[in-house]
Formats: sequence, structure tokens, C-alpha cells
Amino acid sequence: MRLLNRLHQYQRLWLPSSGEPQQATVAELAARCFCSERHVRTLLRQAQEAGWLTWQAQSGRGKRGTLRFLVTPATLRNQMMEQALDKGRQQNALELAQLAPEELRSLLSPFLGGRWQNNTPTLRIPYYRPLAPLRPGFQPGRAEQHLVGQVFCGLTRFVHEQSQPEGDLAHHWEISADGLRWRFYIRSPLYWHNGDAITTEQLQRRFNQLLTLPSLRTLFASVSNVEATHAQCLTFKLHRADYWLPHRLASYCSVLAHPDDAQIGCGPFRLTRFDADLVRLESHERYHLSHPLLQAVEYWITPQLFDQDLGSSCRHPVQVAIGQPDELSQLRMVSSSISLGFCWLAMRKSARLTQAQARRIVQIIHQTPLLHQLPLEEGLITPSDALLPGWTLPRWPDDDSTPLPDRLTLLYHLPIELHTMAQQLKRALAALGCELTMVFHDGKSWDGCNTLADADILMGDRLIGEAPEYALEQWLRYDPLWPNLLCPAQFTHLQTTLDAVQAQPDDAQRSSALQSVLTSLMDDATLTPLFNYHYQVSAPPGVNGIRLNTLGWFDFSRAWLPAPES
Repeated sequence: MRLLNRLHQYQRLWLPSSGEPQQATVAELAARCFCSERHVRTLLRQAQEAGWLTWQAQSGRGKRGTLRFLVTPATLRNQMMEQALDKGRQQNALELAQLAPEELRSLLSPFLGGRWQNNTPTLRIPYYRPLAPLRPGFQPGRAEQHLVGQVFCGLTRFVHEQSQPEGDLAHHWEISADGLRWRFYIRSPLYWHNGDAITTEQLQRRFNQLLTLPSLRTLFASVSNVEATHAQCLTFKLHRADYWLPHRLASYCSVLAHPDDAQIGCGPFRLTRFDADLVRLESHERYHLSHPLLQAVEYWITPQLFDQDLGSSCRHPVQVAIGQPDELSQLRMVSSSISLGFCWLAMRKSARLTQAQARRIVQIIHQTPLLHQLPLEEGLITPSDALLPGWTLPRWPDDDSTPLPDRLTLLYHLPIELHTMAQQLKRALAALGCELTMVFHDGKSWDGCNTLADADILMGDRLIGEAPEYALEQWLRYDPLWPNLLCPAQFTHLQTTLDAVQAQPDDAQRSSALQSVLTSLMDDATLTPLFNYHYQVSAPPGVNGIRLNTLGWFDFSRAWLPAPES
């Protein structure tokens, strides 16, 4: 706060003449700075010694001296911020950047991207919204899901472009012939971010804590109990076979924090600060796999203005630019891809909406220009008729004779592109005599939504991780959409079918069986894909090692900065 006070005092001296030379008395300057004459003389002396201004006093009480300014307040602010960052004082830098949101990003831009600060290679990423706490279990946001994987570890993990999980805290595992006992062999030594050694008993305790969460209990419904059967072995006993188990343990929702402090992990980066305006990660010196090439990663939260009707976190930031606005011409696109994750539409069959009517709505969406004419930013989305590559919508005979219901209710949540989709669908159905009532749920998931069971049509966003087939199985398992969308008999049948699918040890057969489940949901017009996103990361020339993962982010431990020339 001391730096910020000095800046404010300087601005009070500057403002009356906008930086032009001034003739003023010490008493006038003291009144302007809300301080005593003695204190303002000290301020003038210190500012002159720092090279900010010159003050030529005239002898005699009440005489006017001459005040000349050598730097602007904006230049002084940037100098102070640079000095604070060089000394590792991020909070001081952010306090100096106290501006309206639309001005903040411009001010912070020179300090973003890859920088060597205080001899530490640091990557600073501008982000458009505060991040949700990294709590155990499921996270709705892509950024939070990615951060969880950088701070915490699971028994297994997904590796880029590989659908099968590999060992993480466990280096190998064995499966009994009946698939009911899984022995995971724990690495040694392992260390928490606070420096303490990790014990197998701690991992067992944390996993049992996860099972107290209803969503995780649903995901691991086949697990009877978990035992620390040896100092280096964790044994899972199941009451029915589940060959998705290594995938479930590799998911971000199953990572294992310290059993006594959920903020302490053992991943490549440790969390050193988590505030509304700054999140800072620092490398974990005793990480058990490849050590990070960066020493620090920071999210600088620079809020932007949003549509007030759609909440404060409605933007879908699929294009991440690491750098400065005035360097946009130098930024290069280092990685891009079309997301396997998709936005979807689901329909509840009832007396108000028959299967034939639901199929006609699907045809209106996919066999007319509706999806291709959404007024969205060019290159943001790609319309899709497949849940995953090859898992395409069934084709039905064209039918424009089935009358649509007089009125239907559509419930949808973020991202904001679904608001545009809802408006287009409302116009298309209105032209056919069907009134569509739009209801928006301000969230990225259905948490806290009490109207799921009342909607005829629902829309949402499904993220897909490194194992696409498993990500869809997990969605069918735990998402509150399904018990609210399907009648009790249908939901029970779905879960029984998933139990049969997970019991198949062969990966290809298990994937094929799951595809049949989802194809059946599409054929019934219960579920239809809408579009995928284009993920893109751009960075200045000095940031290397960036490659997009399936969440549209990149592994922080692989990014690196070249050493400065001087």
C-alpha cells in the first residue's frame, strides 16, 4: 500500500496542470495531498531524489515555488509495478493496477506472457474471470479442471494423445482373474508440497474421503472398500468388475490431496496463492516425474464486462493469447485443434413431446442451415452430427408432416453460445407454430438447478478429456441430467447396461458396447450433438513447449522460456 499511496500523492500533484510546470506554495501542495506542510516537503524531496520531478522553492513564507514533472503517472505506475515484480511482490503490483476492468487489461499487458522476473522464469496468463476454488471432486470449468491436474496427482494419469491411463502415484497395478481385486503399487519416495513424505495410509484416507461425495460415490459404485495392504500397495476390492477403474482414478475428479489439508497436493506445481485477482503456482522441487521447466505460473485475473442477464462467467475462452495487445502482430499460433467436447441438446419424451416430434426437431437443427448460420465469431465453432468421430447421428426418413406441440420449455446453461443457439431454435420453431419458452440456468453444470424435471428440451456443454469414450461413460454415470431426463425405468436400464459394459475386460469391445448405448440415445432423439469448439493458444516468440491438450490448455510443466540475453 505504501507504493500505491506514493503514486496517489504524485497524481494529486500532477492533475491541476496535467503535467505542465506549476507555481504553488507549500501550503497549497499540502492541502492538495491532504497532509502537513512538513510531510509534503518530505514527499517533494523523495520524489526529486527518485527523478520524478523538480521542486525549486522560494525563500520566504507564502512564496510560490516552481514544480516541474519529469515522468507521467502512467510511466511511474509501470516503473513501480516492474520493481514490485522484480522483487516477487505480486500483490503490490496488483494494488498499483487498481483501475476499472476495461482499463486493467491494457495496463497489465506489458507484464503478461513469458518473463524472467527476479531471475525466475515466470509465465503470466491473463484470465477473464475469477477461478473457482480447487475443491475435491468435480469442477465445471475447463481452467479449474486443468489446474487440478497441475497441482494434484492421482494413482493413474492420462498422457497426451493416449487414451489408456498410465501410472502416476502408482507405478504398476495388477488385476485378479475375476476383475474384483486391483492392487496398485505405490512409488517411493513421494512428497507432499509441504515437504512431508507421502504414506499409502494417507492416500487410502483421502480416497475414502472422496467417496463421501455423492457424485464420486456414484462414479465408484462398484468399489466395496480400499485397503492399504502394504506400505507400498493400495488394494481396491470390488463387488462387480469395473475395467474402467484405472480411467476413473486418472480423472481430475479423483486426484488425491493431503487428507488433512485439501489445498496440499503433490503435482508438478504447488499452489502458493489463490485470490480473486491472482493465482500463483510454483514448481514442486520433489515432484516424482519430469520436473517443470518453468518455476512459476500466474493467472492475472482481468475481469471483462458481460451480459448481465447471462451471469458473470458466460464467456467460453477457447482462444488463449499469452502476451500483450501491442504485440499481437508478433504472436504466433502455437497450437490449435477442434475440441472433442461438444455442446448438446436433449429432449424428454412425454405426452407433450413424442418421439416423432423430437426427431423432427433434430432434423430441423441438422438438416436446415440453422447450425451453420449462428451469429457467432468466425472460427469459434464447428457444427457436428457426431458425439465422437464415427459416433454419428442415425438417419431417419424425412418428415415435415408431424405437427409440433403448441408450446415447449427449453432449459440451458453456459456457455454463452448456447444462448445464441436457443434464440435461433426459438425462431425456427415459432415459424412452425411452436412457442418455445427459454429458461437460463446461470452455471456451467446443473448444480443448484431445481427445474431440470420440468423442461422438455435441455442444452449444455460436455467436456471431453484424454480418454473420450470413458469421458462419455463418466457423464452417463454421475450427471444429474440423466435421472431427471429419463423416467425411472429408463434410468435404471441405462445404469444396468453401463454395469454390463464396464465388466468387459477388452478395451475395444467395451468401447463398442458404450457406443451402442449412446447411439440408442441418439436414435431415440433423446440426445443430439450440436457443435464443437476450436481451441487455440497463441504466444509470443519467447514462449516454447506449448501443445494443446483436450481441454484446450497446455501442460505447464513442458513450457519453457529461453534465458535472457543480458
